[in-house]
Amino acid sequence: MTQLFLASASPRRAELLAQIAVPFERILPVFDEQRLADESPRDYVSRLASGKAEAGRRLLTVQSSTQPRCVLGADTIVVLGDTVFGKPANAADHHRMMKALSDSAHQVLTAVTLLCSVGEGSEQPWRQQKLLSSTEVRFKPLSDAEIQAYWASKEPRDKAGGYAIQGIGALFVASISGSYSGVVGLPLYETGQLLARAGVATPLSN
Repeated sequence: MTQLFLASASPRRAELLAQIAVPFERILPVFDEQRLADESPRDYVSRLASGKAEAGRRLLTVQSSTQPRCVLGADTIVVLGDTVFGKPANAADHHRMMKALSDSAHQVLTAVTLLCSVGEGSEQPWRQQKLLSSTEVRFKPLSDAEIQAYWASKEPRDKAGGYAIQGIGALFVASISGSYSGVVGLPLYETGQLLARAGVATPLSN
């Protein structure tokens, strides 16, 4: 059986994998998430997912194992036009983000990279699979009072784009077109397809 490692500190990604009952272990690689000059949002989020998976792979190759292993790396960004909204630095930064997203549609991009080894040690080849999930999220018009109350809830303070669709932030979402779980942090349908092709067991595996 192929062993799965999640190269992420995100509790939401861990919860999503647990939701589909896929056994995994968590590893915490270090990777620089700074956006490069002139890097498009799609290239940026894809590079982050691949970089995290590769950093996780390097952690594993110092361990000897004959069991097939896969490393899953993922990253999620909120994009309006060419602007990437990260985690809000403070209340003023959060207010700026919410006013920009208010009464408009934005994209949530989640990239996933799966690296899988078929043998022992770092000299064995690691196969790579990648995907990019794009979901359109439309916000209702937001008042200053709503934005301030949401910040006071503390929910948005560590969230990309300054909101959590799985929490109170759902009250801002007028519509969604695409993957709900992708907005949360891991598109489950698409990730399940990658895992199945890699031989990682799921409850629906034949």
